[in-house]
Amino acid sequence: MSSKHFSELGDSASRVLDAAEGLIQQQGYNGFSYDDVARLVGIKKPSIHHHFATKAELAAVVAQRYTHRFRSELLIIEGRHAKATDRLLAYAALFEQRYTQDRGLCVCGMLGAEAASLAEPVAAEVQLFFRSNLDWLAAVIKEGQQQGLLRSSVKPAALAEAWHSAMQGAMVLGRGLQSDRGPAQVAKSLLATLLA
Repeated sequence: MSSKHFSELGDSASRVLDAAEGLIQQQGYNGFSYDDVARLVGIKKPSIHHHFATKAELAAVVAQRYTHRFRSELLIIEGRHAKATDRLLAYAALFEQRYTQDRGLCVCGMLGAEAASLAEPVAAEVQLFFRSNLDWLAAVIKEGQQQGLLRSSVKPAALAEAWHSAMQGAMVLGRGLQSDRGPAQVAKSLLATLLA
């Protein structure tokens, strides 16, 4: 894991994180440089190195902060929705919100696609994002099966993988087709096949 924690960073470092996050969502880890970040933030490259010695450290903290925000959103979903089906659709809405902004993709989805070229701290943060999402989805799906809302013929962990894969894939497919059909619509179609 990264030795830095995003909550301990000041405003200047947070602006660097914001710029790097946007670049990763649009171009991936291998598609941006510190020069790109410096231009977006309006600072010199050595100032970025002052906050993040390496690109790997920067990307790890970006992924860490992204995962934290995403997990916070999952808690909000739990507080707003009692039914598993509503929670699954609200989960899809998180991806839809990201997708409709500028066709940007999930930070950890983009980083996951480049897993073979990631340094260990970045890969570890990406894995944490995926594991926490799959665990949450599996728990929601299991609850939905117990509520009699979702089919129980498939294990919750397998359905969690399918659901998360569908959300990530909907963003990639929508971007590739330059389509307005995003994760929310894909989720509605998928949910229709899962209802008990």
